[in-house]
Amino acid sequence: MKLTRIVLAMVALMMVAGLAYVSQQVEGTSADMVGAAQKLVDNLSPEQKSKALIAFDDKERFNWNFIPLQDGKRSTRKGLPLEDMNGDQKKAALALLRTGTSEHGGATAEIVMSLEAILREQEKGGTNVRNPEWYFFSIFGTPSKTGSWGWRVEGHHLSLNFTLEGAQIVSTTPHFYGANPAEIKSGAKKGVRPLEPTEQLAFELFKSLDEEQAKTAYRDKAFGEPGQKTIKPNVGEPVGLPAAKMTAAQKETLTKLLKAYTDRMRPDVGAVEFKQATAQLDKVHFAFTGAAENGKGHTYRIHGPTILIEFLNMQADSAGNPANHIHSAWRHVAGDFGKGK
Repeated sequence: MKLTRIVLAMVALMMVAGLAYVSQQVEGTSADMVGAAQKLVDNLSPEQKSKALIAFDDKERFNWNFIPLQDGKRSTRKGLPLEDMNGDQKKAALALLRTGTSEHGGATAEIVMSLEAILREQEKGGTNVRNPEWYFFSIFGTPSKTGSWGWRVEGHHLSLNFTLEGAQIVSTTPHFYGANPAEIKSGAKKGVRPLEPTEQLAFELFKSLDEEQAKTAYRDKAFGEPGQKTIKPNVGEPVGLPAAKMTAAQKETLTKLLKAYTDRMRPDVGAVEFKQATAQLDKVHFAFTGAAENGKGHTYRIHGPTILIEFLNMQADSAGNPANHIHSAWRHVAGDFGKGK
């Protein structure tokens, strides 16, 4: 019993040290978030604030979605859309977005938004509203260096969620990016693939596996969609090939794939997420379904002690090109929105 108490005390100390490390490493970013959120709020009218500001303990904070939400031609998403902002307010909103992303991640988010214009052209007469300004900003609680608060930017194929305690980031998940089309097939941006690294590195990793490894990694049934509206992923135990059974070169590809996700985040935040994800790399599992090539359906899952990555490219795009429609999410196994801290 005495030994058990000692072990538990050591584990608790390590957890506290880890949380202190996270807080120290992301202090600059969290301060930027406070400032950018306050600036956006200060620029809003009372009517706009009634849409953008939501109580921190409101259940809406956990109502994350990445599909179109609408009633006829009216969006049913909560928050304040870019469409209802003036020029200065849009700049303030996008500046807040950039406090939660790297330059690459912010640019990718804006490309995802711009894809709505392509869908609008391809789906003339369709039932879904495709509007590059239907991306909604919500602030939960009061942005400040004290107290709990959070913020979200969300729309079709994008859901970025941040939870803070004062000026300390508690959670950066769920962190969702999607793309339809995954590869732009025509026009001025022909060939652009905003989520390319997260797809190609998975192909590279699966193709590098030997027969026995591939047999362990491969699943016959495609993985399902990330769980919208959920606080904690519910996918069961890890499946597939653990990194412990990979070669050094394969482990390197796996870490590059993990980094392709964390590289979308602000560098200090991404560094912490990457360190936590790879701290027990041998226990991280990789599982793959479908064909490891463009234009053919495939999904994969990366599941470790702390993180879960879900990736799907099974649907055709709006022009009918097969497997050209990506959904991808980075989540915390213990719980998102700071619920697993």
